[in-house]
Amino acid sequence: MFCIRTSFRHAHSQQRALWHRRVRHFLAAIILSGWIGSLSMPLLAQGNDTGAPASAAEVRELRALVEELQARDARMESELRALKAHLRQQGYADFVEDGEGIRGPHASMESAPQAAVPSNSAAATQGTLTDADRGALDFLKGNTLNLAFDGYYAYNFNHPYGRVNLLRAYDVLSNVFSLNQASVIFEHAPDVAAGKRFGMRLDLQFGQATETLQGNPANEPRPQIYRNVFQAYGTYVLPVGRGLTVDFGKWASSLGYENNYTKDQMNYSRSYWFNFLPFYHMGLRANYPFNDKVAVNYWAINGTDQTEPTNGFKDQFFGLALTPRKTISWNINHPDVLQVPNSGSIPIQQGLNFVPIRPAPDGRLHILDSYVSWQTTPKLTLALEGDYVIERLWRHEGPGRSSAPSEVSGGAAYARYQVTPRVALAGRTEYLSDSRGLFSGVNQALKETTATFDYKIADGFLMRYEWRRDFSNQAFFQTDTFTGRSRQQNTATVGLVWWCGQKQGTW
Repeated sequence: MFCIRTSFRHAHSQQRALWHRRVRHFLAAIILSGWIGSLSMPLLAQGNDTGAPASAAEVRELRALVEELQARDARMESELRALKAHLRQQGYADFVEDGEGIRGPHASMESAPQAAVPSNSAAATQGTLTDADRGALDFLKGNTLNLAFDGYYAYNFNHPYGRVNLLRAYDVLSNVFSLNQASVIFEHAPDVAAGKRFGMRLDLQFGQATETLQGNPANEPRPQIYRNVFQAYGTYVLPVGRGLTVDFGKWASSLGYENNYTKDQMNYSRSYWFNFLPFYHMGLRANYPFNDKVAVNYWAINGTDQTEPTNGFKDQFFGLALTPRKTISWNINHPDVLQVPNSGSIPIQQGLNFVPIRPAPDGRLHILDSYVSWQTTPKLTLALEGDYVIERLWRHEGPGRSSAPSEVSGGAAYARYQVTPRVALAGRTEYLSDSRGLFSGVNQALKETTATFDYKIADGFLMRYEWRRDFSNQAFFQTDTFTGRSRQQNTATVGLVWWCGQKQGTW
């Protein structure tokens, strides 16, 4: 019995000595590897430093700890070898020793002003950027480049003769896969805080929308020259008060609540008012903010939707932008325009022909436009627009003159609710009274309602589903026969919009 106990104590003592040797060896490895902070000191403190034998549970617990730390050591060694191989592959052989570990930068690089950028170029391999590279990076930092593609498929339940959706600005075709617009937007915005007071913007546009924007030779003398240039203007911020911003060139009109780029709209199709009010202007414009709540605008322009005018009168524009709250934006605009038709055979310059009109029209086209938007909650946006337009060719009556005015009046209401970050619902309803047919060519009262469902597949990719009903008090809309007319027009549309670039928010 005594021998058995002695043998058992001897075996247990050997096992404990072996365990102590393993722990000492592993502690040395941890210290050399820089892992001393990860060791669990409370467990080691339970070791038998008083000579009392450790229990079986303590032995198993400490063995498990040793095995876990050994596995971590093996993983770290594997990751270290993979990291060294990656650095050699990327051209950082000078950073990696042939033995263990990774050493610091090469002495020749310690004084380099830029951090090394992994690249296949010689400059990057040497760990420096050339002046040309630095200039290119600075240029990209101060500019934004954006690309957009907008296409759709629309189905008109009237089956119109010629597959044309009447009174539409962009979704003009039925039962056709259509390219609405492809756009390239470059902007170099001013940054007064950084000492940069000038800037510029260029929007190039291709597709069906270009025909809508600048496809009317009766209004634009040479539309083919400017058709793909939607916007092109330079900006300078004068050091006057809070900053007087002046633009010269061609820009999108701010009349009406809706604008050109589909991704920034509540609906896919555009309203009657977007189609009727001016799309763009050419000339000089100025904006001055009195404070955070009130700003004024003034324009001196060639005409309405005219890059080149057909008269010598410079049209005027006055606008007021109000922000009574951060969630409310209100715009009031009043252009004063003189319109003269383009026709005839007297050569003025290449591509232009005019016939003098006797007596020359001296009337005006007056537009009163106002719209307000309200971000009622982070998810719900409401907007309201009202417009009144009157045109008179002659100010005074006389022989051979017709001074009876043509009037268009009405408005639109909008609502949009962001259900989830990817899903949104929107609606629009509008009314347009077209007295004497200034908009549609027929004296009628037009109405439309639109329901839109948005699904944002990813950042920069939007699918938009839309149902729209147009109706009138006259049989105006086309049907499947050449002479047939209907008082209503129902369409279903699927729009696909892609965009990318550095410019954030509304374009």
